[in-house]
Formats: sequence, structure tokens, C-alpha cells
Amino acid sequence: MALVIIAFAVVLFLLVQARFILISLAVAVILFTLTSDVIHLIARQSIGRFRIPNWLASIVALLLISTALLILSSILLAQLNTVLGTTLSYAERAPSAMASLFAWMGEDVERAVLNSLNSVEVSGYVRAVAGQAGSLMQGTVLVILFFGFLFAERIWFGTKMSNFFDDPAQAERANRIFNSIIHRVNYYLLIKTLVSVITGAMVYVVAMLFGIELALSLGILTFILNYIPNIGSIVATGMVALVGYVETGEASVTAGLFVITGIIQFVNGNVIDPWLMGRALRLSSFGIIISLAFWGAVWGIPGMFLSVPIMVMLLVICSHVPDLRKVAVLLSREGLPEDDRELDRLNEEIESRRAS
Repeated sequence: MALVIIAFAVVLFLLVQARFILISLAVAVILFTLTSDVIHLIARQSIGRFRIPNWLASIVALLLISTALLILSSILLAQLNTVLGTTLSYAERAPSAMASLFAWMGEDVERAVLNSLNSVEVSGYVRAVAGQAGSLMQGTVLVILFFGFLFAERIWFGTKMSNFFDDPAQAERANRIFNSIIHRVNYYLLIKTLVSVITGAMVYVVAMLFGIELALSLGILTFILNYIPNIGSIVATGMVALVGYVETGEASVTAGLFVITGIIQFVNGNVIDPWLMGRALRLSSFGIIISLAFWGAVWGIPGMFLSVPIMVMLLVICSHVPDLRKVAVLLSREGLPEDDRELDRLNEEIESRRAS
């Protein structure tokens, strides 16, 4: 037991100390899994009698993805700088604006709320976020480097997997588990992106209708925050209402923004999102909160974004390791983790889709 505690402490120390590199590596692995099918698609194309070789398809995909990452990072960094700069200018007015919402409860309550809010160093938190945003471009370059090395090694993955296991059946089983992880993580990210785009666009339209100057920035931040499970939608809703009140100073506008944005988040997050996910992701809600808290404490805001993909990976692995299956039962929503029949069915669908 003592060795387990020491090993956990050492791993936790390494996770914290090397978090910048590990976060970049985790993002690179996720992007690699997302684009593996794209490479297969490019490699199957042909121009006349000339068939695109696999190495050329990999280079084309790498160049396209690297360019897209740099462009998206530049756009995101510019938007974050705009929003954070505006937030700093609003930081002095925000406490009094929020305290005035409690004026109907009496002057004593309003004064108590104002004193409590003044004790919170909002500008300090904003500058901390700005510091993390400033390292975004550095992280993007590191992600591209990791991504390139993964692409260079991909053609030997099958050989390494076969040589790693003495039994060919075990190698095939490990490959199927790996395919299941890729499929589920990709499906989660695609559905989450779709729902986040819809939510961000709806918030942008609502903010425009209420005459909010930062409507576009609020829509973009809502899109980004929706990748953080549960907490992200709450923060986004409060942020929209707060910006609306600071800009307009009208309680009716604030209440309207809060109610409409809250309804949008509730419907998209609790109706559309679970309906689209279906049975592909059967994660425990309590497990998601624990994963969110743990990775948020270890890796900060990037850890919150990566918490669900990491949990999906752990769920699939624990489902097929007999000694860890009880952990998978705890991580799954209904206590029914993935079994061998579902694993075989999923891999058959993947192979048929690649062959078509």
C-alpha cells in the first residue's frame, strides 16, 4: 500500500511539473486520432493511373493540419486578447453592477455583497488567464512537432503492436481496443463541436438582439467554454448576463439574457447533446465531475478541456482489463461498460467504413 501511495505521488508530481509538454502531447495524440481516417481517405484517391502514396498523403495532411492550427491559434489569441482587455476595463465596474442586483433586499445586503466582491481580485484572475493564453502559440508549435513525429511513426504502429505482444491474438485485441478509443474520442469531439457551434451561434444572435457590443466575443467564448463539461455552460451563462448588465445597466436586460441563455444551454446540453451522443459515450456524471476536478487541479484550464477524452480512454481500457473492470463499472453511466461483443461490432463498422 505504501508503494502505491509513493508511486501515485511521484506520477502526480511529474504530471504537474511536465504539464506543458504533456498537455501538448495529449492534444497532438487527439488530433492524430482525428485525422487518421482523413489520411486513409487521401491515400485512396487517384489521379488518372497515378495513385497517391501513403507518405504523400501523410505530408499533405500534416501541412494542412499545421496551417489550420496556426491560423486558428492566431484567431483565438486575438479574440482572447480583445475579450481579456475589455474584461479588465469592466473589472472595476463589475462588483458594483453585481451588487446592485441585490438592492431589492436592502442596503445592508447590497453593501455586504459589494464588500465580498471587492475582496476578489478579478484582475489577478484575468491576468493569470492572459498568461496561459500567451503560451498558446508556443503550445501550438509543440503540438505540431509531436504531431509530425506521430505521423512519421504511424506506418510502423502495426509492426510494433505485433512485436510487443507474444500472442498475435493479444496484439489484435489491443489494436481493436485502440480503435475503440479512437472512435469514441472522435465521436465525442465531433458531437461536442457541433453542439458548441450551435450554442455559440445562438448566444451571439441573442446578444446582438439585446444590443450587446461584445456579442461576437461572447459567442466565441461560449463555443470554447462548452467543451468544459457542466461548469463551462454555467460560466458562459453568467458571463453573458454580467457583460449585459455592465454594458446596459438595466436589470431587465440582464434577466432576459440570463433566462434565454440559460434555456439555450439547458436544451443544448441536456437534450440535444445526450440525444446525439446516444450510447457511444456512457460516462457517469459524477465521474465526469471527479475527472474535471482532478485534471483541472493538475493541468489547469487545459486539463478541464481534456478531462472527458482522458476519461473515455480510461473507460475503454478498464472495460477490457479483467482486474480493472470494476473501475470501468464505476466510470460508466449505467454500470455497463463495453464488452467484447460491442468491441467486435464497433471494429466491424470501422473496417467497413474504411473499405467503402
